[in-house]
Amino acid sequence: MPDPQNPEKPSVLFVCVHNAGRSQMAAAFLTHLAGDRIEVRSAGSAPAKHVNPAVVEAMAEVGIDIAAEVPKVLTAEAVQASDVVITMGCGDACPYFPGKTYLDWKLDDPAGQGAAAIRPIRDEIQTRVQSLISELTPTDRTSRVLRLPFSS
Repeated sequence: MPDPQNPEKPSVLFVCVHNAGRSQMAAAFLTHLAGDRIEVRSAGSAPAKHVNPAVVEAMAEVGIDIAAEVPKVLTAEAVQASDVVITMGCGDACPYFPGKTYLDWKLDDPAGQGAAAIRPIRDEIQTRVQSLISELTPTDRTSRVLRLPFSS
């Protein structure tokens, strides 16, 4: 659901299995690039104990510090509170609620990879997040239409 202080403020939930790589990078990019224009959440269907250190390193290279982030468990409440739910390799683990926009971003899993292998994944996530921002925060909010190109 939109922020009570700003009913037009969209909310996005990024979901991957461990909430230790892809969804953390996506949430960090969205927070960094959109500021307070979009409410951001991330979660995992089977969260890890900590964020992948190589992901932390790769994000630090672009000036985003996610070292203090902690993987969170996916809850029905988080899905229900979000306007857009973007899954990244967690299949059918995400609960379905009518009226939400669901997208699945097919991205390589950074688990077990070093920073060099993660950089192209990070860069692809940044590109997709930039596109998402332009779709969710158009200049004319009355004509907002979701045309999100990375749903395959």
